[in-house]
Amino acid sequence: MNPKILLLAAAAIAAPSCARAIGWESNGYALNVSGYGTAGMIDADDEKPDFLGDWRIRGEARRDMAASRLGLVYAIDAQTVDSDEYIDDLFLFWQSRRYGRMEIGMTESAAGKLGLGLPDVGALRVNDNPLFYKKINPDGPVVADGTIDSGDQSLRLNLVTNPIGGVQYGLSVATLADGFDYAVDAGLKIRRPSGKVKTAVSFGASFIDNPDNFSADPYAPNLTAEWRAQMAAGLNVQYNSWIVGINARAVYDRDAISPASDGVSAGAGVSYDLLNYSLSLSYIISSVGIWHDGDRRYTNNTVLGSFRYKYSANVDGWTSIGVASKTPFVSAGLRLTF
Repeated sequence: MNPKILLLAAAAIAAPSCARAIGWESNGYALNVSGYGTAGMIDADDEKPDFLGDWRIRGEARRDMAASRLGLVYAIDAQTVDSDEYIDDLFLFWQSRRYGRMEIGMTESAAGKLGLGLPDVGALRVNDNPLFYKKINPDGPVVADGTIDSGDQSLRLNLVTNPIGGVQYGLSVATLADGFDYAVDAGLKIRRPSGKVKTAVSFGASFIDNPDNFSADPYAPNLTAEWRAQMAAGLNVQYNSWIVGINARAVYDRDAISPASDGVSAGAGVSYDLLNYSLSLSYIISSVGIWHDGDRRYTNNTVLGSFRYKYSANVDGWTSIGVASKTPFVSAGLRLTF
């Protein structure tokens, strides 16, 4: 292992707590700002280490009433800026204790928000356009996320119920989009949070009509097709300090004229917490082009193990080692949250 990586990991563990939560509340009005920042290094295939950075800032202004809440959310992150966009979330919401939550604006679909990712204690965004694919370019297209993705740069209406006997339903409709005519998503999550073994199951489906040069994944070509359909499922099981998760996503493009960007993604992972220490191990497989004759098929396998030491509520140091696109890598860094 490169000695620079070891020094960086040691510095992360010894760093002082410097993050502070930012918030204000008065007479039913509230303003909160939260986020995180990650700085580290990644050494792929024993070459020169490369800087690894990630961040996200989210602001929420709201008015709390007796049985409901009205608010506005704006968020920006490193992914958005990398895509020359400056809005990750921008939406109004109304939340009712009796009915649930309604959102209108630019944000992820209800199916995506109800989806379940893999347990991971590192800072490489395993469940959201992973950073290691950005630093280690795959030899072909990759379906990077295991949950539904129908974009977030379009006008969208989300409706999500409150849990009813542990079950939550969600529906999304998006239009006036730069990249498709309309999209409809539906999601379902079933939680059993009590007892010695806690479980959560999710299902999601999505239909996108007439995608035209639609950017759905940074690690796959832009999509032009008659329509796109997606299905996803996930399972999380917690027993004491152990968490086990699996998820899968299938994407199908009808009469695509762009290069193949659909296929399947599946993953499995496990994590364990002990005091301030956490460990996780994940495996992800992506196979693109499997539905179409004549297109080049590409399968990518990723294995990732991570270790985290939580120095305080706002500061932790992490180290990850793995193999992505047949390239071994090691990474380490510091993560601050507020």
